[in-house]
Order: sequence, then C-alpha cells, then structure tokens
Amino acid sequence: MSRVIDLTLSLVSGEKGIYIEPAQRLEKEGWNATILSLYSHCGTHIDAPVHFGVGAQTIDTIPVENLIGPAWVADIRPVEHSALIEPEHLGAIAEQFKPGESLLICTGWSDYYGQDKYRNGLPRVSAELAQWCVEKKVRMLGVEPPSVADVNNIEELTTIHQILFKGGVIVVEGLANLASLSKPKVTFIALPLKIANGDGAPARAVAIEES
Repeated sequence: MSRVIDLTLSLVSGEKGIYIEPAQRLEKEGWNATILSLYSHCGTHIDAPVHFGVGAQTIDTIPVENLIGPAWVADIRPVEHSALIEPEHLGAIAEQFKPGESLLICTGWSDYYGQDKYRNGLPRVSAELAQWCVEKKVRMLGVEPPSVADVNNIEELTTIHQILFKGGVIVVEGLANLASLSKPKVTFIALPLKIANGDGAPARAVAIEES
C-alpha cells in the first residue's frame, strides 16, 4: 500500500496575492462559480527560469516528466529565524544523493503561513547549497518558505535563483506538511497551472510514500 500526502497550501482569499470573489451563485444563476485573481507566485508554486531572466523557458514549457520523480526529504528542524541552509545540513543525504533526484527541505515553515514571520525571517538556501544542487544535478528543489532566498533582499533573491536556474534546477516554493512525511525518500509530484508564457504558477504538490 502507498500513502499519498498533500504538500500544498490552500489558496485563501485575502492572503498575499490571492483574490477570490463570487461570479455566480446557486440561488440566483443555478450554479456556483468564482473569479480567481492569483499572483503567479502565490501559495505553493513553481518558478520558471524566465522569472529571473535566465533564458526563455516559461512555466508551460517545462517538460512534465521533469515534475515527477524520486525525492529525498531533509528534515533540518529546528530552524532559527533567517537561518542560512548549507550543504552540511543535509546530513547523510548528501552522500546518498544521485543525479536526477529531487530534494525537499523540511523546516516546518509552512506552520507560519499567514503570519508576518512566514515572509520576513524565512530560512534561506545558501549560495553554497544552491551550487551543490547544480553540481549534484538536483531535478527539483522544494522548500516550505515562499522563496528559496530572502524576499526582502533583491541581490540575494537574484543570485540564488540564477544559480539554480542556470544549473537546470526546478524551484518549488511554498510547500506544506513536509513534517508529515515519515520516509526519507518519496515520489514527489508538483504540477503547475499551464499558463502560456508564464514566469511561474501555483501548483498542486504531493508526495507518495511506499510501504
């Protein structure tokens, strides 16, 4: 038997970049429908290289087979405010990792979704870890904060994203529930909305644990 774990934040109207309003209502028009206005990097989402000017690859042109595969889960809790995540935090995973696998970093940060702390003071991927991901040919790097880098530091944001994108690493941000995973290795699936020429898009992310 396999166990499927949802790693996706619910998109709640009123949260940053999320606006949901009624379009039709059952009582009046005979059906329920809503209008969605979503920032392309809200909630659980995937970045495309064009997001930081690396090449021309947009979210709709990322091969879907690159969004599915084995992933290691690095539980580095507890994590301090504004912590810098380095390769040594991966422990034994760093030695077992094989090219083409993905890496999910569990910090417990999704617990702060909706709070100021979620965006301000988030744990960040160091330049050394970003380069490690490139050298190890990481397929997808998944993190719980809304970004792999400090959202209030454009220089850091640009540097970390460009290292990863130039190295072919797919960036998945805003994951949730990584602490619910009980296995060190899972099958990870993260499928973004197929937005033509998109710089990024909300995604539904899940992990599958084999018994």
